[in-house]
Amino acid sequence: MKNRIKAYSFLTLIIFANGYAQNKKHMDYKRPIEERISFLIKEMTLEEKVGQMNQYNGSWDVTGPKPESGSNEEKYNNIKKGWVGSMLTVRGVKEVRAVQKIAVEETRLGIPLLFGFDVIHGYKTLSPIPLAEAASWDLEAIKNSARVAALEASASGLNWTFAPNVDITNDARWGRVMEGAGEDPYLGSKIATARVKGFQGEHFDNTSIIACAKHFAAYGFVEAGREYNSVDMSNSKLYNTVLPPFKATVDAGIRTFMNSFNTLNGIPATGNVFLQRDILKGAWGFKGFVVSDWASIAEMITHGYAANGADAARKAVVAGSDMDMESNVYVTELVKLAKKGTVKESLIDDAVRRILRVKFELGLFDDPYKYCDEAREKSNIGNKANNEDVLDMAKKSIVLLKNDKNLLPLKKSGAKIALIGALANDKNSPLGSWRIAADDNTAVSVLEGMQQYKNNVLVYEQGTDVALNKQSFLDEVKINSTDFSGFEAAKKIAKEADVVVMVLGEIGFQSGEGRSRTELDLPGNQQQLLEEVYKVNPNIVLVLNNGRPLALPWAAEHIPAIVEAWQLGTQSGNAIAQVLYGDYNPSGKLPMSFPRNVGQCPIYYNLYNTGRPTDKDNNVFWSHYSDVEKTPLYPFGYGLSYTSFAYKNLKIAKPSFQKGEKIEVSVDVTNTGNFDGKEIVQLYINDPVASLVRPIKELKAFELIELKKGETKTIHFVLSDEALGFYDNDGKFLVESGLFNIMVGWNSNEGLSSKFELK
Repeated sequence: MKNRIKAYSFLTLIIFANGYAQNKKHMDYKRPIEERISFLIKEMTLEEKVGQMNQYNGSWDVTGPKPESGSNEEKYNNIKKGWVGSMLTVRGVKEVRAVQKIAVEETRLGIPLLFGFDVIHGYKTLSPIPLAEAASWDLEAIKNSARVAALEASASGLNWTFAPNVDITNDARWGRVMEGAGEDPYLGSKIATARVKGFQGEHFDNTSIIACAKHFAAYGFVEAGREYNSVDMSNSKLYNTVLPPFKATVDAGIRTFMNSFNTLNGIPATGNVFLQRDILKGAWGFKGFVVSDWASIAEMITHGYAANGADAARKAVVAGSDMDMESNVYVTELVKLAKKGTVKESLIDDAVRRILRVKFELGLFDDPYKYCDEAREKSNIGNKANNEDVLDMAKKSIVLLKNDKNLLPLKKSGAKIALIGALANDKNSPLGSWRIAADDNTAVSVLEGMQQYKNNVLVYEQGTDVALNKQSFLDEVKINSTDFSGFEAAKKIAKEADVVVMVLGEIGFQSGEGRSRTELDLPGNQQQLLEEVYKVNPNIVLVLNNGRPLALPWAAEHIPAIVEAWQLGTQSGNAIAQVLYGDYNPSGKLPMSFPRNVGQCPIYYNLYNTGRPTDKDNNVFWSHYSDVEKTPLYPFGYGLSYTSFAYKNLKIAKPSFQKGEKIEVSVDVTNTGNFDGKEIVQLYINDPVASLVRPIKELKAFELIELKKGETKTIHFVLSDEALGFYDNDGKFLVESGLFNIMVGWNSNEGLSSKFELK
């Protein structure tokens, strides 16, 4: 309370000094927020209103001299006029304070700024990429990972992140699969909720940052998996697959949305009334605001949907895009459009109300410097607790794909181990592509992690380079496919080893925004290296570092042990080493199907049956490929453990239920192996006859359990009408009577089955 009173008194003095308008009721924190917003909007000029809808990138040294030319001078001057609502990429307490000071102390109304940044899977201390976190299926761990990111980002002055990405996707060619939760809308919704709650916290104190659901909507279904491409899909797919995770974020209290670059029904999402007005702000009752993706308002001109900047600004604001990220068309065009009557000022007022609401909720009007604590910045960023938390998240994200003859876990003493691969000694790639606040080469490498186990002989050889150039967020990666000079040294140490650990895959900048691929194999000559080493020693543990599902049919057939280790962030090497040596029993399950080859993409478990799903007549006329199986190499929900689990006694409480009744399901799970372990018990349903064709399987529940060796637990699930229903093509939710099939198992392809009737 004292701090609020001090902030209130301080700002009141500023207001008088600046000749502020006489009505200052919006400064009274005891009044309801909506009243305060209304008072403030009445005091604002049209230019100041539009200014709140304008977001700039901080492209100059904000603690240095005032910029004297170009766009930076214009940005600086507009901040002083009160014509800016938010800044992005301005980070660090000194930098944030310097810009906030201008907005609060040198403008007529003193409206504080929001400071946004791409805090995708951590700030300075990085957790695994989001796709890897999704493989944990551990909602509390994922929530905590977002909380760690919020603690560090908020300590650096930031109060808004452009995350979570909740795009459902089933095409591994698209680089941004690394940024989401995979192919399933149910799992994606649960993870979206966890991340929103982690970022925003229980209350908006100075450790909370506003979350932003992106990309609204359908960006994960760009044609051919190509970045920024068009999207063409049915309303059934939109309502049942794409939208549920977005709706989950609204239910979780998210405050901002970001629209997507793609078209939907021939209209760019940024100018799409159906998405932003009808669904988000209409049917869902979303009270926060929508920010464009970078320059996406102006890009409607290139799409061929807007004639010029003024037309783009008009169509965007009419559609419900509230804030313009770096297009600069709102601040240059909207005032003129409103004065002409081309755009209703009420639309501008609605957008401004939404933006101000978030600022009031965040407490910036009561204390605009609440995120500017240098002591906290120094103590919170990169501390021991944060590193322990991201290590825990990294271990939980690892998926064991294969372990023939129990090659893993490795012996902790008396073994000679050859470690091979450029990625084994790479301290940069595990950070992924969205690590713009982290320092280069700060990840723990696999080599460093394995060196902690000192009772084995460990010998390292690179074998081959993956990339030929130094990589950055803005550069294309040039892949090495011609230099084989390190092969012989790698083969020599492999021949003399008991076990070979090969760390292969993608470097950090091969996935992420703008990183679409048409091949999903090991990049460059890594596959050749793998096969050459196999010839001299087949006892290989293949550790994959990658940001997307890869197509690895040769490895799946020949290599005895395969570990999917993704890009695991700051503590990557320690996490991998602890899993390889058995100090942590892997428990992850795949959140995306792995294809046999790129020609299968998109591939996903919750597909439709088609009219000819199998070969009934022993001929060619059925749904299949002539050159490869139509099934994935590894299905959604798949993952092994160092122990084994047996499922028995699947029971449904009774054979039929009335609508509205709870359907109770139980199954016994026993740890039948020699290690304590975790298992993710998955429940799928199928509606075999419906008014719209339904998928062959849909995940509707899961539970992460821990079992001691020999222990049995009975797992109980309760399904409601919500789990049994679906949306029709008009967005109406239907629950239809009839037979339902149910499967409970250890992945989307294997388990125990039963059925019940809904009356």
